[in-house]
Amino acid sequence: MRFTSLVVELIRARPLLVVWIVVLAQAAIWLLLPLIFYGSPPGDLAGVLAFGREYQVGTDMGPPLSFWLADIAFRAAGNHVFGVYLLAQICAVATFIAFYRLARAIVGGPQAVLAVLLSMTVVVFSSPSVEFGPLILARPLWALLLLHSWQLIGQNRRSAWFAWSIDCGLLLLTTPAAIGLILLVAGFAVATPRGRRMLMSVDPLYALLVILVLALPYLIWLIRADVLALPPLPAIAALGARAVRWGVVLGGLIVATAAVVLLAILNSRGFAREAEDAPIIYRPPVGPLARQFVYVFAFAPAIAGSFVAGLFNLDRVFGGAGVVLLMSGLAVVVAAGDLIPLRRQRLLRTVWAFAVAAPAVVALAAALFLPWTSTTEASTSLPAAAIGRFFDDSYERRTNQRLRAVAGDPELAGLIAMQARRPHLLLDATPQRTPWLSIAKFNETGGVVLWRAQDTAGTPPSDIAQRFPGLVPEVPRAFDRLVNGRQPVLRIGWGIVRPKG
Repeated sequence: MRFTSLVVELIRARPLLVVWIVVLAQAAIWLLLPLIFYGSPPGDLAGVLAFGREYQVGTDMGPPLSFWLADIAFRAAGNHVFGVYLLAQICAVATFIAFYRLARAIVGGPQAVLAVLLSMTVVVFSSPSVEFGPLILARPLWALLLLHSWQLIGQNRRSAWFAWSIDCGLLLLTTPAAIGLILLVAGFAVATPRGRRMLMSVDPLYALLVILVLALPYLIWLIRADVLALPPLPAIAALGARAVRWGVVLGGLIVATAAVVLLAILNSRGFAREAEDAPIIYRPPVGPLARQFVYVFAFAPAIAGSFVAGLFNLDRVFGGAGVVLLMSGLAVVVAAGDLIPLRRQRLLRTVWAFAVAAPAVVALAAALFLPWTSTTEASTSLPAAAIGRFFDDSYERRTNQRLRAVAGDPELAGLIAMQARRPHLLLDATPQRTPWLSIAKFNETGGVVLWRAQDTAGTPPSDIAQRFPGLVPEVPRAFDRLVNGRQPVLRIGWGIVRPKG
C-alpha cells in the first residue's frame, strides 16, 4: 500500500493552510530575531525613520510612501522599532499570499504551494527581510499588480481595474522602478490579443485617472525639484566596465536562485530510487497565454533591472531582487509539467528548510560571533537605546530644553533621531538631503553634534569643526556594544550647540 506523508496530504487537501503556516513561521523568525539579538536597527532603517518623521512628499531617497508608513508604524508601537519590524513582516506575508492567489489561478492550489515554497527560498535569500523601506514595500504591491493584471488579461475580470489602478498608484509612490514595472505589464497586454481586447474599453482611462490622482503630489514634487530626468548616460569608454557590472548583477540574481535549482535537481528522476513510488501533485493544463505571462514576468524584470543597474552603475538590481525574482518559483513549476512527483521528500524538506533558515542563521552569527573573529563592526551591535537616552538627557540638563536636532556622524545621529522625542536629523555634510533643516537653522535652535572619537580628548574631525565653528567638545562617552568581542569600546565624541535666545 502506498504511504503518503502528512505534508503531501496537506498540500493536496489544504494548500492555503500550508502557505499560511510556512509564511507565518518565516515572519515569526524575522520578527523575533531583531527584537532579541539586535541592539540597533539594520541597514538604513534609522535613516528611513528620520526621513519619514518629516513627511516630505519626496526626497533623494525616492518616493515617500514607505517612509510615511515606517513612521506611522513606529509611532503606533509607542516609538519602538518593533512596529517597523512588524510592518516588514506584514509585507512579507502579504507578498506570498498574493503570489499564492496568482499561482493558484494559473496552476491550481496544490502546485501553487510548491511555487510559493520555491519563491520563498529566492526572496528570503536575496533581499532584506527586516530593513523596511521601498524594497520591502514594493514586493507586496508588485505581487498584487501581477495578480490583478492576470485577472484582467487571463480571466477577463473587469472588476479588477480599480484594484489594478490602486496597485499602480501605490507602487509609483514606493519605488523609482515602478514606471518600468508598469510598462512591462502594459507591454505584455499590448503584445497579446486578449490584452489588446482588454484595453479597447473606457476602463483603462478611469484607471489612468486614479493613478494620476494618487501619484500627482509626487509628480509635482519631481517637476518642482527639477529631478524628472534620467541620470547621465555613461561615456563610451566606460561601456565595457558597465557591461561587466551588468554581468555581475545578473550573475548575483542567478546565484540567488541556487536553492531552486538544487531542489529541482534533487527531485529529478536521476536521484530517485528505482522502486520509489513518489506521490504526485496534479494541476489542470496551463494554457499558452498563462505560460507566456509566467515566463515573461519571471525573466523580463530580472534582465531589465540588472541592465539598468549595470548601465547606471548601481550597487544592486534596479527594483530589488525580491521584486524581480518573485515569479521564479512559479516559472519552475509551470515548466515542470502537469504532474510533479515529489521524490526523496525528507531530503527536499531538509534542503528547503536550510535555504529558508540560512539567512537568519547568518544574521544571528554576525550579531553574536562576528565580533569575536573580526574587528569589523556589525551595524546592529550599537546600543541605540543607551546612546539615545544619554545624549537626550545630557542636552536637556545643560540647556533646560528638549533636544530638537542632531547632526554629525550620520549613523550615530540617525540612532538618536529614533528616540522618544524624535529630534530632527541634519546631514550636515550633505545638507541638501535634509531640506527641513539647514546648518544655520541648526545653530539657531541648537542640538547635539556627534562623531566617533579617536582620542580621549574627543577632538572633533576637521570637517565637523569647520561646519560648526566654536563647537566645544565634551568628554567622550564610552558605550559597550551588544557583544564587544575583540572590538574596542565604542567611544563617541560630542558637543552641544546651544540654542540662541
